[in-house]
Order: sequence, then structure tokens, then C-alpha cells
Amino acid sequence: MMIDLATASIELRHLRYFVAVAQTLHFGRAAERLGITQPVLSDQIRRLETLLGVQLLYRTKRVVQLTEPGRIFLADVLQVLAQTDTAIATVRRAAQGKFGKLVIGYTGPALYTVLPEIVRTFRDRNPNVELTLQENCTPQQEAALLADEIQVGFLHPPIDAPVKLQTVLQEPLIVALPENHPLAARSTLSINDLAYESFILFPRTVGPHLYGQILSLCTQAGFTPKVVQEVTPQPTMVGLVAAGIGIAFVATSMQKISRPGVVYRKLQEETPILQLAMAWKDDQKSPVLDSFLTVVNDWETAEK
Repeated sequence: MMIDLATASIELRHLRYFVAVAQTLHFGRAAERLGITQPVLSDQIRRLETLLGVQLLYRTKRVVQLTEPGRIFLADVLQVLAQTDTAIATVRRAAQGKFGKLVIGYTGPALYTVLPEIVRTFRDRNPNVELTLQENCTPQQEAALLADEIQVGFLHPPIDAPVKLQTVLQEPLIVALPENHPLAARSTLSINDLAYESFILFPRTVGPHLYGQILSLCTQAGFTPKVVQEVTPQPTMVGLVAAGIGIAFVATSMQKISRPGVVYRKLQEETPILQLAMAWKDDQKSPVLDSFLTVVNDWETAEK
């Protein structure tokens, strides 16, 4: 494609100068509006006409008028300047993290605790950011972070990926029981009370560290748990508890889910802690991600 070198030399300031004169039809008032001297303005308008090879304005000592080409040019220039202003505003919003895309990974416990309020606050502050939320277990989020498929994840440490971690919540596990279970009559339970129970657990691959902690707790009490089913997510586990399939260790936040036929009890012993952390690649930070991290930090400050 051939480029007209003369046209390429036209700058936005030339267009803004022309618009000011075309709208006021007075070089003095236009120069005052632009904050430049009248001779400089006259010189720049002449330069614009020279570059275009077209007379845009008819002027005498008393009159300034648009020529027919000038009227046509004015309409197009106003559109160009409007589009330019829009583009400038957009890129500035993007630089401030107020425009763009953000993909967030999360596990079930995040959805029942911290995530809704954080996302709601972020959307209120940044309505033009396109948000996508993906529910995945911790190993899947770890892989997605490394592949840049998500920009931030809410997952359960520890993980091996070289990413930044920030703990946002810690909650002990509790026991979910069918409401007609004999142990449901007690206000608290001992791990020894569960020795002969059928356990519903999440697969080891979903959370190997926490899975190992649960097995270790049982082993220290002198038994190996009888695992009858391994499922995810936690609401499914609670549903199986309601069906009488067995008991389950779940996060404390699962009590917020209204599920008939299920009761929750604390253990007398120190139970494993489900840690929820926010993870992101520090070398891949963007203005949108920075804005999201600010919202999370503000939320944490308000919670303290």
C-alpha cells in the first residue's frame, strides 16, 4: 500500500487547530481557545492546507468561512478526533486495570467463603473488565497458571509451581453426619468415635496434602479409615452424607449450605486446617491483575 508522505506528516494538533477555527470562524478566538498565538495558528492552518493540497478556509481581513472541501473535511475530522479521544481513554483505563480481561480459577470452598464478596467489589470498581470464573481443583489450577490459562487462582497449598501465594482463609475441617446417625446426638466428637464409620473422601489427586493429613489423623487414633467413595466437589460429598452413604470431612464453610438430612460436628482433637490461598505468576502481572490484588488486600484489611 502506498502512503502519501505529505498526508502522513499531518499531526493531530493540526486537526485540532482546524476544528477550533472552523467552529469559531475567528482566528483570534480560536487561538485563545487553543492557548497559542494567532500567528502560530495561522501558520499551522496554512501548513495543513499545503500538506493536503486543498484550501479549507476562505479568509479575508473581516471574514473567515469554510470552503466546501473544508465543510466535508470538518465532519470527518470530528469523527477522527472523537475516535482518538475514545482510544486514549480506553488505553488509560486499561493501564489503570479498569479495562481488559481476567480469568479466575477457584475451588468450591472459595465460592462459599471469600470469592463472592471479592468478585462483587471488583466488578463494582471495574465494570468494564471482562471476568471469567473457572471451578477447578488445586492441581488443575496449578497447571492452568503455568500455562497462562488463568491469571489468578484460589486454591489449597502447598503447591510446587513457582508462583506467588497469599493466604486468604484458614478453616478447620468438621465432620458431616446423617442427621439420624447415632453420633449426631453428641455436640462434639472424638476421632476415635469414627473408627468403624464409612468415609466419603475426595480423591487423593485433588488434594494430596490434606488427604494425607486426614489419613494421618486416623492412623494416630489407631485405625485406617474405611473409604467407601471418593468424590468431588464438597457439596456432592454432603449430598452422599444426606443419603446415608457415610460420613465426610468437609470445610467449616460447608455449614452455610442448607442441606436437609445433614448435621455438622467438631472434633475434640486438633483437626487438619483447610488453607485457601490466592496464587498468581508475579512475572505475568498486568494492570487488571494488580487491580484485582488491590481489591483482595482491601478486603483482607476490612476483615481484620
